[in-house]
Amino acid sequence: MARRAAQIHAGMLFVAVWLRLEAAAAGMLKVDSNPDEGSGGDIISHSLTLVQRLEALLLQGNGSDVSLRVETPSADEVKVIQAHSLVLSLHSPVFEEMLLSRNGSTLALRESADCAAVFDKFIRYLYCGEISLRLDQATPLHKLATKYQVASLQQGVTHYMTQNLVRDSPAGHVAGWYEYALQAGDATLRDSCLQFLAWNLSAVLQSGEWASISGQLLMTLLQRSDLILQSETELFAALEAWIIQNEPDGLTAENALRAVRYAMMPPRELFRLQTQSTVLARYQESVRDLLYMSYQFHSASPLQMAKYFDVNCSLFVPRNYLSPLWGSPWIINNPTRDDRSTSFQTQLGPSSHDASKRVTWNALFSPRWLPLSMRSMYTETGAMQPTRVEGGRPRIIITPATSSADFAGVNFQKTVLVMARQKGKMVVKHVYNFHQSTEENGDFLAEADLYRRTSEYLIDSSLVLHIVVKPLYQSLITTKN
Repeated sequence: MARRAAQIHAGMLFVAVWLRLEAAAAGMLKVDSNPDEGSGGDIISHSLTLVQRLEALLLQGNGSDVSLRVETPSADEVKVIQAHSLVLSLHSPVFEEMLLSRNGSTLALRESADCAAVFDKFIRYLYCGEISLRLDQATPLHKLATKYQVASLQQGVTHYMTQNLVRDSPAGHVAGWYEYALQAGDATLRDSCLQFLAWNLSAVLQSGEWASISGQLLMTLLQRSDLILQSETELFAALEAWIIQNEPDGLTAENALRAVRYAMMPPRELFRLQTQSTVLARYQESVRDLLYMSYQFHSASPLQMAKYFDVNCSLFVPRNYLSPLWGSPWIINNPTRDDRSTSFQTQLGPSSHDASKRVTWNALFSPRWLPLSMRSMYTETGAMQPTRVEGGRPRIIITPATSSADFAGVNFQKTVLVMARQKGKMVVKHVYNFHQSTEENGDFLAEADLYRRTSEYLIDSSLVLHIVVKPLYQSLITTKN
């Protein structure tokens, strides 16, 4: 009871100081301009002045009833901050519990060196409700907000981190943030980091950050089919460099090498790797079966292959490759003006059996058109045609220019990458997968607001896209003879 009474007394002292500051701030008043209008009055606010005076209260220590002694594990640095129990308790249930059970006027807090370095910023946030931070301060501030259960700051730092994934830093920071988010259980930050790494992998592979990623993150990336990069050969080269740099244990290296989709490389690349790659020479026994199946895949027709082997495994599934064999970039100037169309060619399939076969694709973009259920216009070949309407939403349809018996058993998945410029860099902002029309997604560019010239989806008034066509053999015969 005595401890609780002391806490209440300290709170009353702080409130008294606060009220004196409020009076000095010259009128935190609410004034009704017309009493008959009830609550519809005007507001005179000096909240900024009050915040400034609260910050001065923290800096000067006036009315302080608790000293925060921040120590690092090595005890080579000690910070002492004069604070006020009421403010700490209002924001943090952890502080509230610690203050109720304290035995004196000092709270001893043990923090890691990086958290101790930003602890004054953390406390200032509790008084002022704002914080300035750099990339290297985000993780320790998130740690403190999590430890002391300051939910608003935790969410704010998470938002800052997700909005600054593309920023430049000397050694890179996205992989480190991912590892931290995994440990802290922050699913929003974890998923944002992983998506950024997957969607911008070519840039990541060329950065200094790639060599420092963990084996766990490496495997998480290698197992994804939505990686965006130039080719599988580019991925193997980066993996080889990672193995040489990090010298992982044999099991880690073998698992990573087995996650490469060798069937997505043409035979000439496979021959080159087998004769020139020192890493592949060292671990060739671990991937011999995958190389053998890849050569078989390239030598026989996919239909014949499916009679004897499982073509549903990841080895035969393309990723989002940017090389011309798999699709084409498409820059649409002034995308709200009218319908646009383009044509491009891709290889029929990743198998060398289809290497000489090309598919011509027609792509049509319309800034405003009706839903599929309300559309009745078709071409002679059955391809959909948009019916433009005011208030309609953007759509893209992609259809083959001609039909062919070679298409039997091949399921073409289309992927549209939407680019954006963030922090002066070109990044992938959205990825949409569909079979014929983006209407299958339902949310294609739903939040783009292409009519607003400052839309983050526009680069120099243009919509910058990249279309990827992924031939999949999942629909082939699955019964083995």
